[in-house]
Amino acid sequence: MPVELNTQSQFAAFAAEVARELGTHCRTAPTPEYDHMLSHVIIDGEGRALSLRQHDSDQPARLKVYAALPDDTQVAMPRIGVTATSARHVAREITRRLYPMHAEASQRAAELTALKMAEARDRRAVSDAVAGALPGARVEENERTTRVIWQRPAPPGGHVGPGQRDSVCVYVGASGEWVSADVSGRPHAILAMLAVFGGIQGG
Repeated sequence: MPVELNTQSQFAAFAAEVARELGTHCRTAPTPEYDHMLSHVIIDGEGRALSLRQHDSDQPARLKVYAALPDDTQVAMPRIGVTATSARHVAREITRRLYPMHAEASQRAAELTALKMAEARDRRAVSDAVAGALPGARVEENERTTRVIWQRPAPPGGHVGPGQRDSVCVYVGASGEWVSADVSGRPHAILAMLAVFGGIQGG
């Protein structure tokens, strides 16, 4: 028969029982960010944060248990649904079902983090080379792309109208595997740039 979980104090006591079933090194804490529902968090002996939540007050024994990840923007936080027939049952389902899911998600998250770090390193090498070829360029980091912006300084005291200043905007792809450039300015400057590029291609 499911246990009675109708108040926050009942829910906190039940979470404490689940924590004891999981192991002696577990501890519990409230979750004020979920004050619109009955919820509590268990920090287990491995440092995993397990969030117990009652989403439907009409089915108070139906719980969802989430295992937090350091960064859940890349990999969804693993979760299971479980009926609160007893604290021992919930703890057993966490161990049997949720822990393997959490281990798999953690490994996938670590792999994606390593990939992003490698991409950022390779992208930075290319963007640094581009910026080095354009003295005074401004570098802007975006999500998985880098933009390098350069403008020819205006002559002292000179007036340069809109669209008349020579400029280059270079986009560097996620891991530096591609580069695209937008070039604008005076016709003779653009032609000079194209001539240099043509010479490189023909060399």
